[in-house]
Amino acid sequence: MGVPQLLVHDPKDSVGVVVVENLNAGTDMLCVVTHDNSDFRLTAKQEIPIGHKVALKDIKSGDTVWKYGQDIGKAVADIAKGEHVHTHNLKTKRW
Repeated sequence: MGVPQLLVHDPKDSVGVVVVENLNAGTDMLCVVTHDNSDFRLTAKQEIPIGHKVALKDIKSGDTVWKYGQDIGKAVADIAKGEHVHTHNLKTKRW
């Protein structure tokens, strides 16, 4: 299978986490779903730092974002599949 570059924890997650340094735009990432050890490919649209999130599908502004099978907040901008998900386009629902 190779070394994964992105981990997804639950099949319903809409984001995964980059687990390698120096992930560049255009990288065809090996993504592994830890729930069942399945894998898929996804192309990074931007440079994304280790530990940061990547959209697994297109996410519309106002949509709930899912990580670890949990609601982690809402998108405050449209996010395309493969784009970096961070504080510029995701906010907690608490504030």
